[in-house]
Amino acid sequence: MQFKDIEGQIDVSNRLTQAVDAGRVPHAQMFVGKSSAGSLALAIAYAQYVGCQNRQHYGESGEGKLRADSCGCCPSCKKFRDLVHPDLHFFFPNTTTTRVTKNPSSAELQGEFHEFLKSHECKGTIEEWYDFLSVDNKQGLIRERDADDMLRILSMKSYEGGNKTVVVWMAEKMNGDAANTILKSLEEPSEGTIILLVVENIEKILSTIISRCQIVRVKEVANMEWRGKVEEYGQMYVGWMRQLFKLNMLSLSAWVDTMHARGREKQKEFLLFAMAATRDCMLNNMAGLPLHIDFGDEKFNSSFPKMINENDVELINKAFDEAIYAIERNGFAKLVFMELSFKISKALRKGRK
Repeated sequence: MQFKDIEGQIDVSNRLTQAVDAGRVPHAQMFVGKSSAGSLALAIAYAQYVGCQNRQHYGESGEGKLRADSCGCCPSCKKFRDLVHPDLHFFFPNTTTTRVTKNPSSAELQGEFHEFLKSHECKGTIEEWYDFLSVDNKQGLIRERDADDMLRILSMKSYEGGNKTVVVWMAEKMNGDAANTILKSLEEPSEGTIILLVVENIEKILSTIISRCQIVRVKEVANMEWRGKVEEYGQMYVGWMRQLFKLNMLSLSAWVDTMHARGREKQKEFLLFAMAATRDCMLNNMAGLPLHIDFGDEKFNSSFPKMINENDVELINKAFDEAIYAIERNGFAKLVFMELSFKISKALRKGRK
C-alpha cells in the first residue's frame, strides 16, 4: 500500500513522511478515523514507508501534492504490497466461523483477513469484514489471547533485521483483559517495535492507552463511506422515504418485514447509510452543497432534499441514533424500524406543511 493510492489523505501522508524522514518514528501511534476514509490503509502505507529501502521524494510539496512515498518495488515494499512481510502482524476483531468453530483469534483468521484487505483495498468496514466471514449477527472481539500473541511477537527478534510492526485494526473492539495486556507493551516497548492502533471511536479506548500513543487524525472524506453502498441501499432508502410521506401501513409493514429478515449488521449498516443520506440532503437544501450520494432517481434527487430543513434533521438524527443503539443491543427489529418510521414520517410531514 502506497500513500498515492489513498484518496483524500495527502496532508496526513505528508506529515507522516516528514516525521519519518526526520527520524521521528514513535513506538506507538493511533490512527483515528473511518476505515472507509483510509485509516487502516494509511497505517499500512506508513509502515511500508518506514521499511522502504528506496524512498521516493518529489521535492517541495505544494497544495494537493505528495512530498514522498515508498518506492513500491524494493523487496520490502513488494512484501508489504502482498501482505506477506514477516515483520508485519495484524490483530483485528474475530469470532467463530464455519471454519474456526472454537477459540477464535486473529492468528486463526490471518488468511481470511489478508484476503479481505486485498479485496477491499485495505478500506473495508467492520460490517464488510463480518459479511466477508459470513458470521451473521455475531460480534467480533480482540481478546486476551490476541494480546498475548502480540506480546510474544514483540518479544522476538525481527525476521529481516528492521522494525517489527503490529497493526491493531478496530482497537476499540479490545475487551478489558486485552486492553490491559496491550497497555503493558505500550508502557515498556521493546526495541525496534512499532505499534499502530487503528480506531474509529476513540471514546471507547482507555485514556491510559491514548496517552501513550501519538495521535494521527485521519481526514473525513464526505460520504465516501457510502458511495459504494448506493447500489445496495439507494433504492431501498428512496422507497422508504416515499412510503413515509404516504404512510401506507400495508406497504410499510411489508418493508419493515424485509428489514427484519436481514442480519443485525446489515440493519445497522442501512441505518447508518440512511442517516448519512438524510444529512447529505439537509446540507444540499440548507447550505447549497452538491449531493454526494446520487440515488439514481432524478426526481427524488431534486425534490426530496427540499423536504429536510434544519429543525427536522435534529429530530431525525436523534431517531436514527436511538434506532442504531437499539439494534446494537439486540432490540426487536420490527418494533425498532416501525417506531423509527413513525418518527421520521411525523418530521417529514410536519416539514411539508
